[in-house]
Amino acid sequence: MYRIYLVEDNQVIAATIGEKLTAWGFTVRCAENFSDILGEFASFQPHLVLMDITLPFYNGYHWCQEIRRVSQVPILFLSSASDNINIVMAINMGADDFIAKPFDLSVLLAKVQAALRRAYDYQGQSHLVEHNGALFNSQACTMVYEGKTAELTKNETRLLQVLLEHKPNVVSREDLMAALWACDAYVDENALYVNMTRLRKKLESIGLQGFIATKKGLGYLVK
Repeated sequence: MYRIYLVEDNQVIAATIGEKLTAWGFTVRCAENFSDILGEFASFQPHLVLMDITLPFYNGYHWCQEIRRVSQVPILFLSSASDNINIVMAINMGADDFIAKPFDLSVLLAKVQAALRRAYDYQGQSHLVEHNGALFNSQACTMVYEGKTAELTKNETRLLQVLLEHKPNVVSREDLMAALWACDAYVDENALYVNMTRLRKKLESIGLQGFIATKKGLGYLVK
C-alpha cells in the first residue's frame, strides 16, 4: 500500500483530500508540525508527497528542496498560485508535477497514480543501458561514466530513458512532455526546458559533454 504525505495547512482541504486518498486505498498522513516537515517526512517514509506552496513558517519550495537533499520521492505541488513562474519554479526546485487549485479529485487521483507508476513501475523493463561507455541505471536513477556518477531525479531519469530507448532517432518535445506527465493535461515547454537543462548539466559534470543534442524545431536525441 502506497503512503502519501499531504502537506496542506487548510484543514478542510486536507481532510477532503485525505479522506478521498484513503478511500482509494492509500495510507495518508497529513502534516501537523509545519516547522518540522522534514522530520515528519523522515518518520513516515512516504512513497509520494503532495505539497502546498503557501505554508506556515517556510513555504513549499523550501521543503521541496529539503526533501530533495535526502530523497527522490515524487513531489506534486497543489496550489492556486498556478501562474507560469510558480510552475517553473516548482519544477526547478525538484517537483515532479504541479496541480492547480481548484481541481477535480479524479484528476488528482490520475496525477498521483501516474507519478507512482513513473517512480516505481520499472518491473519487466531492462533498467541498465550502455551507450558509448556510459552506463544508465533507470532503477537507481544514475548515470555512470569513467568512474563518476550523476544522481538523477525521477524526471531526469524518465527523459534520459526515453531518449536512450529511441536512439539514434530524434524524440519530439511533445513525446518527451507526454513521457514526463503521462497525460496531455499538463503541457509546458518551460518545464521540459528546465528539466533538460538540469539533466545536461549533470551529464556534463561527469564528462559527458554533448551527450544530448538539440535538433532545432524537432526535439532532442542522444549522440
